[in-house]
Amino acid sequence: MKMNRIILILMLFVSSLLAGCYGGESKKSTSEEKPNSSVDDNSSEQVLNLVEGGELPTLDTLGLFDALSSRTMNNIFEGLYRLDESHAPIPGMAESHELSEDGKVYTFHIRSDVKWSNGTPVTAKDFEYAWKKAINPETLSTYSYLFNDIKNAAAIQDSENSLFGKVEEFGIKAIDDHTFQVELDHPVPYFLSLITYPVFFPQNKEFAESQGDKYALEVENLIYNGPFVLDSWEHEVGWVYKKNPDYWDADTVKLDTINVKVVKEAATRVNLYDTGKIDLTEITSEFIDQYASTPDYSTLLKPEVFFIRMNQNNKYLANVNIRKAIDMGWDKKAAAESLLNNGSVPATYLVPKDFAFDESGKDFRAKYQGFNEEGVEKAKEYWEKGLKELGVEKMELEFLSYDSEERKRVSEYFKNQLETNLPGLTITINQQPNKQKLELESSMQYDLTYSGWGPDFQDPITFIDLYLSDGSYNWSNYVNENFDRLVMEAKMNPTDTAKRWENMQEAERILIEEDAAISPMYQSGLAQLKKPYVKGYIAHPFGVFASYKWTYIEGK
Repeated sequence: MKMNRIILILMLFVSSLLAGCYGGESKKSTSEEKPNSSVDDNSSEQVLNLVEGGELPTLDTLGLFDALSSRTMNNIFEGLYRLDESHAPIPGMAESHELSEDGKVYTFHIRSDVKWSNGTPVTAKDFEYAWKKAINPETLSTYSYLFNDIKNAAAIQDSENSLFGKVEEFGIKAIDDHTFQVELDHPVPYFLSLITYPVFFPQNKEFAESQGDKYALEVENLIYNGPFVLDSWEHEVGWVYKKNPDYWDADTVKLDTINVKVVKEAATRVNLYDTGKIDLTEITSEFIDQYASTPDYSTLLKPEVFFIRMNQNNKYLANVNIRKAIDMGWDKKAAAESLLNNGSVPATYLVPKDFAFDESGKDFRAKYQGFNEEGVEKAKEYWEKGLKELGVEKMELEFLSYDSEERKRVSEYFKNQLETNLPGLTITINQQPNKQKLELESSMQYDLTYSGWGPDFQDPITFIDLYLSDGSYNWSNYVNENFDRLVMEAKMNPTDTAKRWENMQEAERILIEEDAAISPMYQSGLAQLKKPYVKGYIAHPFGVFASYKWTYIEGK
């Protein structure tokens, strides 16, 4: 099943998995001021001008793989629930829901006045169609595993199970046009947050099938049910949103137009900002000192972690001592604070800090601040031990990396540090455009790769279950039965919250401290410039990443 999922991913890329502009005013903030519902729409032209660092990868909610696509989909489509200004799930296409006493059956009531941009009503059948399509082995979504808490979802995707391919056994049902029922295998405390993610959005069967292979390839091959529609999309150049007059909550939406330019060069983005052609942009380390004292400048720490994947199909990297040496053999602090200089912090963990908290408000990171922090001298001990076990004196490894200027600097620093600190090691950097990098990474055609992850929903499991033995994104052939057991216990027994937390913390410790399956690099910061007349810009720390529904222009 893992290979089937990988094949579906190959034509996508993660250009903005860990990119994009957030609306914070400090390192702790992830949203702007509350929207002003009384704003005079005529006081300023309601046009927002944005920039992205890469092409929009996909508009097919079932082909989603990256943050940019997720952010776009959140503004042109809507699911049963959506994230509000405080990142909590609120009713979207569903006006309400009921939950059974055992916490396993959700009954959603679809609004009577919601419709697609072609005038067709949005119904419960649109959700049933899209969700079944997502887990059908013939049309499997890249995020099909997110459905696995729903009754029979995992079995339907398992080629060795008697329910394989039998989507009619999936635990969802459109009872009528306005009633959608979901039966879970077990209570899921974050379920409403989970279904705000675009893979849970509806699709209209009649329209989707009428488009065939062209579905979602261009703006005319889509219909929309969100606050905005895509008016145009010029590939590799940009796209334009227009307000959706048929959106059920159109009165809340103030922006008429959002123009998005694709600009890969950091200096060009800054110039566009300075000349008033864009209203918001991320800036990279070389511009920090120039703008840090200006009122438009802000930073924040994002719940995203970059790390080095180590492909255990490689005979050298199959050795745990070699992996530990690589993990400890370089200065992560200097990379985060000097090379990036954008609010990033060094990471020796996978689950970010300031992201997930238990019932008492304690950060997930409280028990283990990090792992494998012994430093270069300990790395050299592991290195010598690993070389001896392998019977070699030197080795060559290829490091697959992004092609951006910023990531190039970090990659070269990583190479130089390890080659200096681990005698006999030679690293060759292979920089690739995002699409090609993903193809190589997902098919495990690499030795080391510069990777990262941002959360789909607000729970540590969205990071930890990446490395299940049969996980969709376990692209390094990592296998540990004890790790798998702990993760599955955390997933299947959510009611004992203390035990669940303990299981996830121990699983993360095994992954990094014991097995060095990855080498965490840094938790990503973001430095940005934002015009003071941009109000109500909501940036979410997980999942859909940004909402333009409440954004408006005032005082320009």
